[in-house]
Amino acid sequence: MSEAEQRESMEFDVLIVGGGPAGLAAAIRLKQRAPDATVCLVEKGSEIGAHILSGAVLEPRALDELIPDWRDDPPALATPAGADHFMYLTETRAFRLPTPPGMHNHGNYVVSLGNVCRWLGQKAEALGVEIYPGFAASESIVEDGQVRGVVAGVAGILKDGSKGPAYEPGMELRATYTLFAEGCRGSLTKKLFERYGLREGVAPQTFALGMKELWEIPKEKHTPGLVWHSIGWPLQRDTYGGSWLYMLGENLVSIGFVVGLDYPNPWLSPFDEFQRFKTHPEVRKMLEGGKRVAYGARALNEGGFQAIPKLVFPGGALIGDTAGFLNVPKIKGSHTAMKSGMVAADAVADALAGADRPAVLESYPRALEKSWVWEELRSVRNIRPGFAKYGLFGGMVTAAIDTYVLRGKAPWTWHHHEDHERLQKAANAKRIEYPKPDGKLTFDRLSSVFLSNTNHEEDQPAHLKLRDPGRWKGTNWDLYRSPESRYCPAAVYEAVGPEAERELKGTPDAEATGQGASVEAGGGGARLVINAQNCVHCKTCDIKDPTQNIDWTTPQGGGGPNYIGGM
Repeated sequence: MSEAEQRESMEFDVLIVGGGPAGLAAAIRLKQRAPDATVCLVEKGSEIGAHILSGAVLEPRALDELIPDWRDDPPALATPAGADHFMYLTETRAFRLPTPPGMHNHGNYVVSLGNVCRWLGQKAEALGVEIYPGFAASESIVEDGQVRGVVAGVAGILKDGSKGPAYEPGMELRATYTLFAEGCRGSLTKKLFERYGLREGVAPQTFALGMKELWEIPKEKHTPGLVWHSIGWPLQRDTYGGSWLYMLGENLVSIGFVVGLDYPNPWLSPFDEFQRFKTHPEVRKMLEGGKRVAYGARALNEGGFQAIPKLVFPGGALIGDTAGFLNVPKIKGSHTAMKSGMVAADAVADALAGADRPAVLESYPRALEKSWVWEELRSVRNIRPGFAKYGLFGGMVTAAIDTYVLRGKAPWTWHHHEDHERLQKAANAKRIEYPKPDGKLTFDRLSSVFLSNTNHEEDQPAHLKLRDPGRWKGTNWDLYRSPESRYCPAAVYEAVGPEAERELKGTPDAEATGQGASVEAGGGGARLVINAQNCVHCKTCDIKDPTQNIDWTTPQGGGGPNYIGGM
């Protein structure tokens, strides 16, 4: 780097990367414990909450500990949870099942998690936390083996890699301790796993793709606080997943669908399964007469207790969903994410108060293992892998035994497989034909992306990178018929060309966008076009690609979705 390009730097006691529930809870707790500490939080979204997507029922346990009087001034749209419905669906019928104990929601709240984070952000700023939204952290600063902070705010690099007239080299944000709260499949965390061997000796992480729509429905159909979940149709028995439908506010419905990314059939399209789900008679009658107002998607960590990595390394720690604290059977993770951030903040506050500030915060994982988070996750550790091991009905049986008989104290621990290893060859899998969207209840991906308010500066390098473009044709196309064109919920990936047109003609996954084409791979009869402009930052491609050939990185300038307050 030339002298003219030297980065400016700022020094803090603590730097937090990510403005989700974990990062904000950590920031608030730090200022409660150490009011004089300098705390900075950077968030890649254009504002706090812009990239937060969740069909959320909030268990307030951690929030009660952090801000005991929060109910006197709650986040917007927070609605006390009401009736619980747990359903098994066939194509035409719905059967109500007993609600598992962990899914009982008495005392919980149906919320917009984006609004919760905006509200937490205001609390953090009032305590003196410096928050920088639209400031994507693109690399960690590591010196002498220790994390010293991050580089954030790089801008003005053009699509060809050259530095444009508005080029900014970014700023070095340095800190004694850096807490990484990037959420699922964080791009910096992914490199920290490799650098420090944080995943050695633990089970592989497994993931799911969650897609969500926000609807406004007639008030006469709205039951504030209704919590509705389903399993079964439209997914096959070898594919883990299910739905949620939560009613909040006066007429809002959060409806979503989750598909485990260990699914085997490369012809499966999670997005189209979601759209098909809405045509079920029981779901249709709740949505008819309403209007879809928002859409989004994101990946979820589902590995649970046995996939938790080593949480600390010189100069830093992992908190929240970047470490994988989601309680899958409970379908909740905000409370565990927040608590992990609070425990880490306590460890940092103690370290800052001492004369000898340790490089590695070993007290954080020790304290977390003594907290309610550890026991909560440990007690349900075998439920999700049971479904992967035995399918839908076998998984339900093993879950019931684990829950009601063994009560989470089974003497064994089942492990997961890497999601990308589970994909079958296209020639060996049954092709799935999906109905065309009607534009009223079901929709295509491009109109859905439009509702996510997604935007990226077009003249910048693609933030979706192929490690080896030459690998796509011989593997992704020849063996799997371009699964990324189906598992991506935002029409980012397109297989085009004569061979692809012939093979995929008439299917919803062949959606030519004609915009934002940023990368091409392959040639001849089939090639891949990557429309990075459409990306909603779900990171599914980084997870499910069969040879792990796709790297998701942070785009410049706070690009990505901008979810509205109700998301």
